[in-house]
Amino acid sequence: MKLNYFTKWLSIARRSIATTLLCLSAIAFIWQGAFFSNAAAMASPSANLIAAADLGDRAQEKTSEDAGRAKSFVQDTADKVKKTAQKNADRVDQATDDNDSFVERKAKRDKARIEKRADQDAARTQKAVDKTKNAVERTVDNIKGAFSN
Repeated sequence: MKLNYFTKWLSIARRSIATTLLCLSAIAFIWQGAFFSNAAAMASPSANLIAAADLGDRAQEKTSEDAGRAKSFVQDTADKVKKTAQKNADRVDQATDDNDSFVERKAKRDKARIEKRADQDAARTQKAVDKTKNAVERTVDNIKGAFSN
C-alpha cells in the first residue's frame, strides 16, 4: 500500500516538474524572441525616440479630445437632470388645484435643490476630468523628457 502511495506521489511530482520545465522553456523562448525580433530598432535608437515623441503628442491630443467629450457628456447629463426636475415640478403644479399649496411649494424647492446639485456635481466631475487630463499630459511629458535626454 505504501508503494502505491509513493508511486502515485512520484507520478504527480514528475508531471508537475515536466509542466514547470515546459512553461519555463516557453517563457524563455518567447522572451528571447521579443528581445531579438527587431534588430533594426536596436541599431537605430534615435528613430525610436522620434516615434515615441510622435506617440506622446498623439496621446496628449487624444486625451484632450476625450476630456472634451467627457465634459460635454457631463454637461448634457446635468441639463437632462434639470429638465426632468422642471418637468416633474410642472406636473405637480398641474396636479394641484389651488395655487401655492404645500405640495407645490415642496416640488419647487425640490426642483431648485436638484438643479443646484446637478450643477455642483457637473462642476465637480468636470474638474476631476480636467485633473485626470492634466495628470496624463504631465506623465506623457515626463516620459518624453526621459527619452529625449
